[in-house]
Amino acid sequence: MLTWGTLRRSSRLALLTGHALIALVVADLALLAGFARVYECVCAIRVKNSRQTDTPTTEDIVWAVDEACVWYVKRAACLQRSVVATWLLRRHGWHAELVIGYRPIPFESHAWVEVGGRVVNDRPQYQRVFRVLERL
Repeated sequence: MLTWGTLRRSSRLALLTGHALIALVVADLALLAGFARVYECVCAIRVKNSRQTDTPTTEDIVWAVDEACVWYVKRAACLQRSVVATWLLRRHGWHAELVIGYRPIPFESHAWVEVGGRVVNDRPQYQRVFRVLERL
């Protein structure tokens, strides 16, 4: 049975997914300008002052970003996904950190998002396997 709460949550998730789709486009355009531009943009994103009672959870925001990536015109890499997740999380009052790490041998780099030291958009083992290059 469809309840008012279910309908409201579905509407909120659809709106978050729409915001994430738009942000994926913006992140793509910023990446065309180079990593330095993306770096500046992420550093400029401020956490909204307060969370309200109807603030989406970190899980809902990450779900919306993942859903937007399904519908996006091309595959979104970890940096693009994490930039978008960081923006949405901060916009909704979460103190999100974009983390960029690497593994030296064999070389691999990866980006993920943490809230309160907990990985929210990826597997937690990345914190153990990758060395952190930068936290934004």
